[in-house]
Parts: sequence; C-alpha cells; structure tokens
Amino acid sequence: MERLTVLGATGTVGRSTLDVAARHADRYRVHGLSANRDVAGMLELCRQYRPAVAVMADEAAAAELSGALEAGDATRVLGGAEALCALGADPDADVVMTAIVGAAGLMPTLAAVEAGHRVLVANKEPLVMAGELMMRAAQASGAVLLPIDSEHNGVFQCLSPDYRCGQRPASVRRVVLTASGGPFRGWSADQLEHATPEQALKHPNWEMGPKITIDSATMMNKALELIEASWLFALRSDELDVVVHPQSLVHALVEFDDGSTLAHLGRPDMRVPIAHGLAWPQRHASGVSGLSLIEAGRLDFEAPDDAAFPAIGLARRAMRLGGLAAAVMNAANEVAVQAFLDGRIGFRRIVDLAAEALDALRDEHGAAAESIEQVLSADAWARERTGASLEAAHA
Repeated sequence: MERLTVLGATGTVGRSTLDVAARHADRYRVHGLSANRDVAGMLELCRQYRPAVAVMADEAAAAELSGALEAGDATRVLGGAEALCALGADPDADVVMTAIVGAAGLMPTLAAVEAGHRVLVANKEPLVMAGELMMRAAQASGAVLLPIDSEHNGVFQCLSPDYRCGQRPASVRRVVLTASGGPFRGWSADQLEHATPEQALKHPNWEMGPKITIDSATMMNKALELIEASWLFALRSDELDVVVHPQSLVHALVEFDDGSTLAHLGRPDMRVPIAHGLAWPQRHASGVSGLSLIEAGRLDFEAPDDAAFPAIGLARRAMRLGGLAAAVMNAANEVAVQAFLDGRIGFRRIVDLAAEALDALRDEHGAAAESIEQVLSADAWARERTGASLEAAHA
C-alpha cells in the first residue's frame, strides 16, 4: 500500500486524483488531505476516505471542520500555513500530489520536495516562482518530481524510460506544448476588450477551476507552462514552443536531433496524467476511455496570435530576465485575474498588469533567486504594486 497525500483535495485535480486512487484501493491509502476554506467539500472527503490528517489553510475553517466530524473519528484536523507545510513534509506519506492553485502552493510543495517524497506536480506556480530552488532541493533530497499538467506529462511520456526531471533530455532538439486557444480562440484584440468573466469561464475542452480557466483564456496558463517546462526539462526558451491545437487531443510533441517527432495523445481528462503519475513507472487504469482518431475526425494546428494574446511573449521576456522576474509576473497575474473576476478590470488589462510589473522591476527583484525569502519578498512586492495600480485606476 502506498500512502497518498493530496494537497488541494477539494479542487478539480484533487478530486480527480482521489477518483483514480479509489479505483485501485488495493494499492493506495489516503493519508492526508488539504483544502483552503471549503469545509463542506473537505467534510465529504474525510467521510469518504478517512484520512489520518486533514489540514485547512484557513484556521477558522479547520475549527469548523473539526466540529463537524463525528466524535471518535480518527482524522486529525489541523489549520494554518505551518500545518500545511508539515503535511507536505509528513514522513508517513509516500506520494504527495500538489494541486494547490497559485502561489499558495509554493511552500507546501517545497516542503514535500525537501522531504524527499515522490511529488506529483500539478500546480505550476512553485516551479514558475522558484524553479531553481525547487530543482536544487529535489537533487539534495532525492525527491522524484513527476509532472501532472497534461502538457508536461505528455513530454515526460515521450522521453526515455530512465529520464528524470531536472536533467536535460538526451538528443532533444525542441519541445512543443499545445494550447487549446481557450474560449476566445480567433478573437481579435478589439473583440477581447469586451470579453466578460462569464464568457472567459466557458472553456471548450477542460473542466478546471476559475483561476486556471481565466489563465487559459488569456493564454497566461501556457506562458506559465513554458517557464515550468524550462525547469522540469532543463531547456532554454528557444528550445520550447507553443502551438494552438483546438481539439486538445495532442498534448505535447518532442522533436529529436535525428528529425523524429514523438507526440503524446489522449482525451482531455486530467485523470490520464494523474494515473500515469500515480502508477509510474508502471501504468494502471484511469477510468478514461481510449482515444478514437476516427471519432475525432481531424487534428488542427495553428500559430498563437501574439498580438491578441501577448502572454507567451511576456513569459519569454521573464525567462530572459531570469532571477525573480517570473515570480513577479505570476504574482501580478494572480491579482489581475481576481480583479477581472470581480468585474474591476477588462480582460486585456490582465496581461497588461503583469507586463507593467515586469517593467517596474527593482534591482533587488531582478537578482538571482538565492533564497525562498527573496521569492516571497518579490511576490509580495508585485502583489502590492499591482493592487496599488488597481486602486489608483479606480480612485
């Protein structure tokens, strides 16, 4: 039996992870679960999976969950950021799925890596914010990182069976990540000025949480994935590319020095990469049916529209700047996405605010990310600056 911890258990990826694990109850036992404030969702999961530990990032939510569990329940309930990191590092776990959305996932993911766990990385922000520190920690602890984002998992599956993340893959010339194009594929910059949150949240292919769905609509999700890929696979910006593929059936392509290109295909269901990560280096059933190319009918590919969707170019700029630039871009984007969801700014203003944060980088935030404290400081600075820009615009 492998003991499984799921950080971000009540989200889409967390629930999909538990769904796959439940299909193999002879192999996995749920050890720990975490959530932010979703007491009802966590209560449901605790009753179903009976974890040893449940952590709510919000301490008031932890108290509510503790009161809601039945007397005599074996689940220990903890609350707060320190408890969340302790759960990530808990030596009683064998496998840790990190699926906390946004920068909030940084510290518990780092804790899991430093503890030397097998870490299934579904939240891209930790590697975007602190990729060098994260890969250094994995090397020191012996942690095995397995990418769960469908695109990065697709790349991983195209590489040799002995490949480990953090190494430069042998004989690889180029890696291509695919993007669905989101709900606004084909829209002009002028049309995007009038895009609403309701429209942006209607992704054509994937079922995801609101933040990542908005990121998909702006293509910031793909921008962040480029940065994540550079750390996972030790590749330069010019060795990474993006192609728009509206069917979301081809997830990644890997081009080799001999001219061969391998592609990873599968249905747009997160249970596929999750099952791969859980079972690695073997495979087992995910609950997802196989892909029929006859049923699919066609596979289309096109170049991204950089004029209407400038996020990918912004990510390449952050990669050139290096240091803490990606952390600053990510933080500004998180603030901007929430402002858009709250109806405070227009759609195109999201990426503009992230670009403005890069423009305003101070010398200390352009330095190498030598400590997690520097990363957190840059993150806080970018959030404060972006928040101030929003306030000034509404003054």
